[in-house]
Amino acid sequence: MEDHQIIEAFKQPASKNKAFGVLLEKYQQRIYWHVRKIIIDHDDTDDVVQDVFIKVFKNLDGFREASQLYTWIYRIATNEALTFLKKRQRKQAWSIDDVGYDLENKLTSSSYIDGDEIQIKLQKAILTLPEKQKLVFNMKYFDDMKYEDISKIIGTSVGGLKANYHLAVKKIEEYLSQD
Repeated sequence: MEDHQIIEAFKQPASKNKAFGVLLEKYQQRIYWHVRKIIIDHDDTDDVVQDVFIKVFKNLDGFREASQLYTWIYRIATNEALTFLKKRQRKQAWSIDDVGYDLENKLTSSSYIDGDEIQIKLQKAILTLPEKQKLVFNMKYFDDMKYEDISKIIGTSVGGLKANYHLAVKKIEEYLSQD
């Protein structure tokens, strides 16, 4: 089903639940991995993804189709993940470095993380990046998104995104070349 068909079916009371099921099937895994790259922890990611799709369900009737559906959902997911991290930081009175350390601990100790040494080292390198560079790198490198789509999700110019990606790649290369 195409996105516009999902939206139209969702707006009809008789097909609303079925359309949402199709939307979940189409986007849930992609959104899970997008959020997981930000939050790292599986259980926290599940909670955030659930919140994302609750918001999507509540607001899909008002979706104006000014952007693509997946861009809109990614934006909600990105905002929910960042809000989750900020709440955790405030609740536990942590500095941003403490949050990064906690995420790195979860990366190496989680039973849900199954990666070889280089994969874990790459994830640790990504965790050292500033928030915006981390988001841009993940969306471009792992999700293979176009700069124009990332721009709509994050709300930054394409030129700024290219600069952020370039800086992120340089920092990751430096991190990986250590040792």
